[in-house]
Amino acid sequence: MNGSDPTFTPQPDVETNRAAHQVAIEKVTGLNSHHAEDTLAAKSPLEIQLAHGPLNARSLKSISVTMRTPGHDFDLAAGFLMTEGVVRDPNDIDQIVYAGNITEVHAATPSQSSLPYQPTKNVVRVELAPEVVVSLANLERNFYTTSSCGICGKASLLALQTVCPPRRKNAFDIDARILYKLPDRLREAQSLFNRTGGIHGAAFFNAAGNLLAAREDVGRHNAVDKLLGAEFLADRTPLRNALLLLSGRASFELLQKALMGGVPMVVAVGAPSSLAVQVAKDFDITLIGFLRDNHFNIYHGVEHILRHTSS
Repeated sequence: MNGSDPTFTPQPDVETNRAAHQVAIEKVTGLNSHHAEDTLAAKSPLEIQLAHGPLNARSLKSISVTMRTPGHDFDLAAGFLMTEGVVRDPNDIDQIVYAGNITEVHAATPSQSSLPYQPTKNVVRVELAPEVVVSLANLERNFYTTSSCGICGKASLLALQTVCPPRRKNAFDIDARILYKLPDRLREAQSLFNRTGGIHGAAFFNAAGNLLAAREDVGRHNAVDKLLGAEFLADRTPLRNALLLLSGRASFELLQKALMGGVPMVVAVGAPSSLAVQVAKDFDITLIGFLRDNHFNIYHGVEHILRHTSS
């Protein structure tokens, strides 16, 4: 992703037809009603399987099941693995396929899925390159620690320090007047939200306020994984010249993902959590919350917001 590129071309997604469902409703206005149809955002499980090891001794493990909106499933899987520190380079991944479509001779022996049933295209298998070494013990420990931040914030922060990529000085600045325009630009890119009204969005913008990429999902973390996964697979991470805009809250988990993707600024329409603020301070990520209308709060990195004046 080139920070100076002002263009944004949405990528076609063959799973778009599975991202929403039509339902029959009774629509009431005042005391009158009539039959109508409503469009709802879809939500179904996605299992992520990891195949790794030498060609003659492949291992297969189910590492995650998440409830997501179908679409951009491969990006989601790649983003999850990158933000959990399992892969650090797109060349670590040989292929990503739906488990029912395995054709490679060296593919790991199929095993029982974690899901109680085998829905079409709900099990994604990530085939790592044979030379990539995976520590499943570290993966499970880091995933538990970082995803259970309510148990011990200190442990979560220490876990991030052990898995995050090297950091550079934060040099991303943006004019406050540009920030105010970003929520509307994200909303314009949220085609599924415009149809359903019930889905989260995440997007990357450059310092000029140009939309670089956007993703949607019923889960905030899934939307960010899809966004980061697409950039990771295209070999455009770390993202040092872009900000991440969230349509909702800024949680610890989302700051963790931004950190793993090298993102220098996170902007949220909603509130940040206290541990998210701590991550921003510890790793020098500019963090903005409550970006609405003509106001926002800066929780860290005030020097990176140009023409900002304190009241």
